[in-house]
Amino acid sequence: MPDGRRSVGFLYPGFSAEDDYPRFERLTGGAVRLPVVHTLMREDAHRVDALLDVGGADVLGEGARELRALGVDAAVWACTSGSFVFGWEGAREQVAGVAAAAGVPASSTSFAFVNAARHLGLTRVAVAATYPADVAERFVAFLGHGGIEVVAACERGIVTAAEVGTLSDTDVLGFVTAGDHPEAEAVLVPDTALHTAEVLDELEFRLGKPVLTANQVSVWEGLRLAGDTAPRSGLGALFRAGAEAPVR
Repeated sequence: MPDGRRSVGFLYPGFSAEDDYPRFERLTGGAVRLPVVHTLMREDAHRVDALLDVGGADVLGEGARELRALGVDAAVWACTSGSFVFGWEGAREQVAGVAAAAGVPASSTSFAFVNAARHLGLTRVAVAATYPADVAERFVAFLGHGGIEVVAACERGIVTAAEVGTLSDTDVLGFVTAGDHPEAEAVLVPDTALHTAEVLDELEFRLGKPVLTANQVSVWEGLRLAGDTAPRSGLGALFRAGAEAPVR
């Protein structure tokens, strides 16, 4: 905390929507620092074997040590598919490795979705995923392990993060709106390659319910781990609800 602000570091695979993080930093009023370390992506593909490589311990360990050198207060592996693809226990081991290498509390986007849903009291959700169907099914299974029922899921079938990162705000609004379901208490939108920082309130206005997106929950989770639990406006229902400090 060199300038007095809490600092949350993000391990981000490759390049696609990493510019969401400075947007979140601005939208929080500049009260926090959200540095990003880019991790190695040998192949950009929403395919199970490629995702297992993206989230490998060697790759994340190198990035986490960079975050440690930056003096962050918490660390988040900001990749949904590169965490849930390991399954619940594998994702727990992944986070433990990041925490050990970074020397601070750590989490991942997949656990951030579960923790955010629990914080809002959500048990039945819809999923609007950019992924191919087989990858999206693993996210649904991960949520189920966390006690969250998925009542509807739609997939866009996009193979690369690079392509996801090119989707416009209009594309995002249309895709997420189409993924809603009357029985869902909220819509969850995985994939940190998707830009969503600027459209969170508009999404919730259109749907009339909470919308949780990957970069949004990643930032919320990181701030929670760093002890910043203050409610904030302009970033959806999740941020308006604040957070509970983690038990140390």
